[in-house]
Amino acid sequence: MDWNDFAAPIWLSVQIALVSSILVFGLATAAARGMARAKFFGKPVLETVLLLPLVLSPTVIGFVLLVALGRRSWIGQAYEWLVGQPIVFSWIAAVIASVVVAFPLAYRTIKTGLEEVDGELQEAARAYGANEWQVFRWITAPLASRSLVTGYVLGFARSLGEFGATLMIAGNIPHRTQTIPTAIYIAVDSGNMSLAWAWAGVTVLLSFLMLLIISRKQCP
Repeated sequence: MDWNDFAAPIWLSVQIALVSSILVFGLATAAARGMARAKFFGKPVLETVLLLPLVLSPTVIGFVLLVALGRRSWIGQAYEWLVGQPIVFSWIAAVIASVVVAFPLAYRTIKTGLEEVDGELQEAARAYGANEWQVFRWITAPLASRSLVTGYVLGFARSLGEFGATLMIAGNIPHRTQTIPTAIYIAVDSGNMSLAWAWAGVTVLLSFLMLLIISRKQCP
């Protein structure tokens, strides 16, 4: 195997993790802001739905996504009509799988941090005429910065290691949808343990760096 074939899953995994972690961070932050202090009928049910992918098997998640976004679904048909290619077995499918799997982990982390912010400070800022964006930018985000950073990093790390859902909906197409986890699976299945170890080592290194960022952020 040449260098390009070895590096392709690594570069693809990093790309998918970067894009999906940004999407996860935005969605999780918005959902956490809405749920942190809100009180409404059915909140426990909605909270359970948001956290459900955290306890579901990635294979089950991938199957549900395959049915929801496949070529027989109206979403899949509409996307294929607009873009000219199906969602499944594409780079976008890998991103979607990573977003769904990583979202609840980031959401729970960020929501915990937002709930710890003093609500009186936020109300005082609103009383002085600050809009919701200004309250979040100048009050909430700085006070919950540790949770926000941790949520983003955990979303990135979870996206980087996603396997089951990605394999179900995106497949294992070299240079297109083959990520590090799926590449390791194929290498082990074919008996190429040295190659599997090399990819595994890269994953461990990247994950270690992500956890190091969290540790440095949480240490005073």
